Amino acid sequence: MRNQSVGRRVAYWREQRHITQSDFGALMRKSRRWVQDLEGGLRQSDPRLSVLEQAAAVLQVPLETLLRDVPRAQCRDRVELNAVRAALQRHDVLTGTTADETVLLPADVLERRLAHARSAFQSGHFASLGRLIPKLLIDTNHAVAHRRNAGCPSGFRLLSLVLELAQAVAIKYGDSNLALTGSHRAVVAAERSQDPVVIASAARHLADAMIMHGQAHAAVSFALTAAQRLESALRTRRADGVSVLGMLYLKAAMAQAAIGASDDRAAAAAARTVACLLKQADKHAKELGTDGLNAMWTAFGTTNVRLHQVAAHVHLSQAAEAIAVANAIPDTALKALPKERRAHFLADLAHGFTQVGNHTMAVNALLDAENQAKEEVRRRPRTRQLVEKLRLLGTGSADRRLQALAMRCGLPG
Repeated sequence: MRNQSVGRRVAYWREQRHITQSDFGALMRKSRRWVQDLEGGLRQSDPRLSVLEQAAAVLQVPLETLLRDVPRAQCRDRVELNAVRAALQRHDVLTGTTADETVLLPADVLERRLAHARSAFQSGHFASLGRLIPKLLIDTNHAVAHRRNAGCPSGFRLLSLVLELAQAVAIKYGDSNLALTGSHRAVVAAERSQDPVVIASAARHLADAMIMHGQAHAAVSFALTAAQRLESALRTRRADGVSVLGMLYLKAAMAQAAIGASDDRAAAAAARTVACLLKQADKHAKELGTDGLNAMWTAFGTTNVRLHQVAAHVHLSQAAEAIAVANAIPDTALKALPKERRAHFLADLAHGFTQVGNHTMAVNALLDAENQAKEEVRRRPRTRQLVEKLRLLGTGSADRRLQALAMRCGLPG
């Protein structure tokens, strides 16, 4: 066992858990200096297994996480996603049941916790959701089971929104199977809520998961069917309804872009429909009368439509068009969006610069994205793959900055 590698992994997880060296030492019943020596590889030539078992317990990670020399980003992603997956596989969560003695949290408490978790997501703090979502899933399911027994279906609205968030985190970490599981359950819960806004919101998340899972045709059909079915009801719900309606058209556009970028027989026809779907989404964005409302955590508006236009052009390898659209977006409009959305856009732009061979600008865009929401760059498989690609291609004067970014992404040297 290489104690220096073990020390680095302890330091990494301590920082991810936001535990200071002094606090970690106290939890280990050791001094801060002891922690410094351990993390620096100076404590012992071979750290005792009992010490590492205690450290793993304090850091809330499996012992093998500290022992196995794997890329740190993959290591963390597995831990956080496994926590969400374990919650979804619990008997009470799967069956929608609860024991009589279960302590039930009031609806307003669950709503506040959901709002906090949603805010964390839109701020780009994805790792924290690996701890927040499992507890929220369990507590919300218990509340729903209790209310259902009392003949009240209102809890399904909250449950669907929690499941959507689980799906969104799975998308960020590149787990399409978990994303499909979460979004399928969100759709079922949404239908039981009888709330058209929540039904449409769940539908757009499922379309997103379908795209990632290689089911773009199904995503187009599902999103557009939901939009047509729910439009009249959604229009009565003002900003919330119009925002989720517009998002359904954006997801349909992205699904068509995915088809257009494939070798599918319908690729050319799909690529041609992207602009029409984006235009329909833009029409709904203009109905809102203002940009950046973030109704239903969608960040929907004219600027977000432009961001999806950039992403669609990148999917279709139309990099020059993507860069032109991006350059026309005002900085003030971008700053009004959540950090996660801004970082996602900058990562898309980095792909566009890579396509036209401007690797220095691609690195600049990635570093700007990291500055907005570091986990959008360091944790997402799609973005980390771009970092690796740029390392192979070479970036000239930007090589040193790219190598530093690669290290922060946990990529091997």
